[in-house]
Amino acid sequence: MSVVPTILARSLAAPSATPVRPRLGMPRLSVVVVNYRQWQETETLARHLQDSASLQRGDAEIVIVDNHSPRHPLVKRLRRQPNVSLRRWQQNRGFACAVNEGCRLSQGDWFLLLNPDMTPSDGFLDGVVALLDELEPNAGIVGFHLRDSDGARQLSVGPFPTLTSTLARMVLPRSRRKYHALRTAKRCRVAWVTGCCMLVRRDCLRDLGGLDEDYFLYYEDVDFCRRAQERGWTVWYEPNLAVVHHHPLHQRAVPAALRMVTRHSLMTYAAKHWPDWQFRLLTRIIATEAGVRRLAAWWSGDAHQARLFATLGDLCKDMRADDAATAQARIAQTLRHLDVRVGV
Repeated sequence: MSVVPTILARSLAAPSATPVRPRLGMPRLSVVVVNYRQWQETETLARHLQDSASLQRGDAEIVIVDNHSPRHPLVKRLRRQPNVSLRRWQQNRGFACAVNEGCRLSQGDWFLLLNPDMTPSDGFLDGVVALLDELEPNAGIVGFHLRDSDGARQLSVGPFPTLTSTLARMVLPRSRRKYHALRTAKRCRVAWVTGCCMLVRRDCLRDLGGLDEDYFLYYEDVDFCRRAQERGWTVWYEPNLAVVHHHPLHQRAVPAALRMVTRHSLMTYAAKHWPDWQFRLLTRIIATEAGVRRLAAWWSGDAHQARLFATLGDLCKDMRADDAATAQARIAQTLRHLDVRVGV
């Protein structure tokens, strides 16, 4: 796992043993939003959250970290909103790294990770703040009920992936490959919850050293929930607080660059949590997939996509050689020259 800077661990540390009530004048909840080329969605989300009583009375704050998006007129409007702070980076460092930075800058005892393309239901934020008093002391992570833009249910929890389940689930629709349908009206424990709408206790994040920054994007939420449970924290699903997630990955086309990111994250997870032979087998399966897609791209006359799939093949070799630094450099270089909209 990446070594999270000591300054992050220090800044996440509570001033004393975790209090029953927050310090006077300090927000209990920090909403952390990672923006990448989604200024309109981010500004709309922040304005929507401003309607909540908890934000108006100072029980919550909004912290936005921008992963090197182009300048936009809405930046000034965001900075003028009350209880909103904005940090902009000069390069895209990935979702996990940006979340860790947002939490480092936050003041709350809890962090609510929200994607920009979210529309919370009325009273959602106030409901989350009220929920904090209901959770048991070792509850470290909570996920929530998600809906598509048309009101259809969107899956948000799943089992921990194995090599067998990963391959078997490829025959399922994209919306179901990582997840399972959970129909319950009561809060319950689950294996993992999606990071697009995830509530995290500060003590839990500090205990784990933050999200693992080896993941540029995707699977960092699965990894985080798994590591949390290994250290005695519990993960919960709360079905009675809902959010609309407008642009989940399964509803979008997956260009070669984004496929490279998702495959890298899956291989990173496998390297950390699966037997070595399963990890190596996975890299060869993905390399074969990359070769087939490369040929298909050449056949269709798309030389650019073909080169990206060739890079994915090289990425598999990097992972087998345990050269994570080179693998991450390939991803960073690829995304640096592309206008790719990526989000959980």
